[in-house]
Amino acid sequence: MEGEAQQLPSAHGVPGSVAPSSMRVWDPGVRLFHWLLVLSVGVALVTGLFGPRSRLSVHVGAGVAIAGLVAFRILWGFTGSTYARFSSFPVAPSAIAADLAGFAAGCRPRCLGHNPLGSLMVFALLAILTLSVVTGVVTLGGVDKQGPMAFAVSYAAGAATLNVHQAFAYGLLLLILGHLLGVAYESVRSDSNLVLAMLTGEKEVNAGNDAVRPSRARPVATGLTLLLLLAGGAHLIINLSSRPAYGVPAGPLDRTYVKECGSCHFAYPPSLAPRTRWIALMDGLDDHFGEDASLGPDLAASIRAYLASNSAEKWDTRASHELAIPNPRDPLRLTATPYWTRTHRRIPDAVFKSRAVGAKGACDACHSDAATGRFDPQNIDIPERAFQ
Repeated sequence: MEGEAQQLPSAHGVPGSVAPSSMRVWDPGVRLFHWLLVLSVGVALVTGLFGPRSRLSVHVGAGVAIAGLVAFRILWGFTGSTYARFSSFPVAPSAIAADLAGFAAGCRPRCLGHNPLGSLMVFALLAILTLSVVTGVVTLGGVDKQGPMAFAVSYAAGAATLNVHQAFAYGLLLLILGHLLGVAYESVRSDSNLVLAMLTGEKEVNAGNDAVRPSRARPVATGLTLLLLLAGGAHLIINLSSRPAYGVPAGPLDRTYVKECGSCHFAYPPSLAPRTRWIALMDGLDDHFGEDASLGPDLAASIRAYLASNSAEKWDTRASHELAIPNPRDPLRLTATPYWTRTHRRIPDAVFKSRAVGAKGACDACHSDAATGRFDPQNIDIPERAFQ
């Protein structure tokens, strides 16, 4: 019968020893959670640490998947089968001490489910994933003005949280490395394939394994509870996300400004420069980057007032904060600012000179929402013909 240990001679001929047999340890819920989490975390780490910002939607999607998976695993920890339940995790101080002592001596206690250190690893992973999701939502709201927290989080708070979010990402990498080393060590020590066990659910049983009180899984209760949580969460997220983003005024650009300034180049949203820079630009129209762009006194005064009253100080976007820092050697040019230079450093000059783009200042050629002043990462699309 599956899961029963048989009294047969061992490989060394000692009568009465227990011959290994296999039993189903990891239920489908645990296995599906594990491999979906591997995929989601992998995508989140790659897009977050190494991918371009234009892949933000993919990163956010991976984060949403991680949040749902963590919620399921926490529920399954109370309603799953025997070794899926947190009650089967040997995390008592005495068990952890014995596991550490056994690890040092090379004779750790054998566990069918998670051993004490492995149990702590599971809790640590669930905790850091939860904190990563929370800090990711705050960062998204403050830095990118998107998601359910966009209405409440300032850019400064979002930027500070971004550093914490990235720290959790590197901490997660360390935990993953520790997990992989632990799996490799335990597989060699116990002469078992733990990776295969997480695919099939089957593990070998012998006399040294621990005894855990069996529990029956409750998938229906788990599914209904998870469905209610996801539905309620989705409703709340949609409602909060529909609120106006903090520090992002709505409304089109002034028509007169667009007509006069947009006839020569892209009409930059007033949020892209501080008040003093706009005034300096308007006061120097007779030598506007080497050209005479003079306007009538009344028209110039009207545009100056519009730009000054809607300048970067009135906004709380990433662009309004970062582009406000000038290049001391070229303080009036937007494309000379440290932030613009840093974020466009990997784009060849030939792209800006191409017909598809035209100039470094042609923001609308690659940013479909440039006129709004938001510059969302998902709206970046460099024309393919610009590379030809």
